[in-house]
Amino acid sequence: MTLYPKLINDALATVIYPGTKKNLIESEMVADNMRIDGMSVSFSIIFPRDTDPFLKSTLKAAEAAIHYHVGQDVQVTVTPEYKSAPRPEVGKLLPQVKNIIAVSSGKGGVGKSTVAANLAIALARLGYKVGLLDTDIFGPSIPKMFGVEDARPYAVHVDGRDLIEPIEQYGVRLLSIGFFVSPQTATLWRGGMASNALKQLIADADWGELDYFILDTPPGTSDIHLTLLQTLAITGAVIVSTPQNVALADARKGIDMYRNEKVNVPILGLIENMAWFTPAEMPQNKYYIFGKDGCKNLAAEMNIPLLAQIPIVQSICENGDAGTPAATQVDTMTGQAFINLAQAVVTVTNKRNREMKPTKIVGLKK
Repeated sequence: MTLYPKLINDALATVIYPGTKKNLIESEMVADNMRIDGMSVSFSIIFPRDTDPFLKSTLKAAEAAIHYHVGQDVQVTVTPEYKSAPRPEVGKLLPQVKNIIAVSSGKGGVGKSTVAANLAIALARLGYKVGLLDTDIFGPSIPKMFGVEDARPYAVHVDGRDLIEPIEQYGVRLLSIGFFVSPQTATLWRGGMASNALKQLIADADWGELDYFILDTPPGTSDIHLTLLQTLAITGAVIVSTPQNVALADARKGIDMYRNEKVNVPILGLIENMAWFTPAEMPQNKYYIFGKDGCKNLAAEMNIPLLAQIPIVQSICENGDAGTPAATQVDTMTGQAFINLAQAVVTVTNKRNREMKPTKIVGLKK
């Protein structure tokens, strides 16, 4: 008996692929790489993606069809190929990103997302290539702060993969689950679903070349933080807090999470938000509504740099709600405050990179 391509293709024409409900030949899934050597045949079947639910069953069905229609003594080697190249493994994600900075807070309501948004814009104003990922799957706020709530990312084909193209605004590349869900609807997801969605925003997006990749993390400590630590080697974290004791107590927990011996993410510094209130009509006056120098004292106690003290200014809140963050207006007092913060973050990041080894990804428990 002599093997030849038509015999093999006729056998494969009897195999129906459930994804198209057509046979493998009609679905144009048999790759043009068939090799026949005596009674051995090898070829590939092309699938839409490496996670195709019909992959294993289709490979087995193809081999069985050749044995049934051609002969039991045929040696069959069939391998999968993918229209979309497989996702890079953890540890090889974002190869063009130089620094990954997590912006964290021990509790909600301290202005962490406002700080993250303005820090990203200020870094872009300083000439750096910046990306901002809203990792708060359950309460995304970045689309509103940047005035792009109606934006919908589209797919681009890069290096054999279909990737999400981030939205660009104010020189910052943005992604948030808020672009994919209704802003009027609560996101009711179990932890695993939220973690998978976050991994997609990281690994299946075309972030490209970035000097700084800012992660706006949820408040507290959660599955989302663990997913980030197990997916990315975070260069360092900055902790946002207000000066009052309740917030500072939670800030300590956030610092402890990153300093945990199994995590070992460097703390780049503390940011004291809502440090004081100055009325517009009395610019020389400072009213310490939430206490004075709480973060400054905590930073000194824990030997961490104090990166900035950001005052309470009504325009910071109004500009965030209007989609025009304060850092877009560098000629204002608040705009300059965030530029100064960005310069401080650059300084401490460069120092960290000179003096410390790269962060390692947290391993999964067996």
